[in-house]
Amino acid sequence: MAAKKQSPAKKKAQAKVGKVMHEFKHGQLKSGGRAKVKNRKQAIAIGLSEARRAGGDVPPKKGASKKAGAKKAGAKKAAAEKSASKKSTAAKGAAKKGGAKKAGRKRG
Repeated sequence: MAAKKQSPAKKKAQAKVGKVMHEFKHGQLKSGGRAKVKNRKQAIAIGLSEARRAGGDVPPKKGASKKAGAKKAGAKKAAAEKSASKKSTAAKGAAKKGGAKKAGRKRG
């Protein structure tokens, strides 16, 4: 049974992840240039991210397409609610004050 040939993009991705895992095992991998990475899953995520940036054939993050749509819909809904609540509180304040602002006392 013949093995499938890998595309150059997949080889590039695999090499990137391999390099990052090597750094992780030797304690040289850093997160954002600061703290050392101590979690294996975080090291894998960094490797995949670097492979994506380098143009490797890596599938997108899990749920990335779902979250983007949900965020946009949620943001629109929140903005609509916020503007509606501002209008109602402004109307309530005007009704309480009788339409005119009270003059503040001067302090000397």
